[in-house]
Amino acid sequence: MTEHTNISQTLDQTGLLCPLPIINAAKEISKLSSGQILKVIATDPGAPIDFEGWAHTTGNILLESTVEETSPKTFVFHIQKK
Repeated sequence: MTEHTNISQTLDQTGLLCPLPIINAAKEISKLSSGQILKVIATDPGAPIDFEGWAHTTGNILLESTVEETSPKTFVFHIQKK
């Protein structure tokens, strides 16, 4: 992400397993206005596939998906509300 990107909300889902990160992200993004960005932090190994599918299904835009090689691996997603 560029340093000029404005994150509207950050949702830390560290330690939670599927389906909770997706459910909680859906609740949180519903509070945002169109165009705003939700940052989600997760450690669920299935999160990258889950968030890609969820964004595609809902029409939201997965702007970025990164992996931080920590222990456990941390996944960071930037999702723009449709």
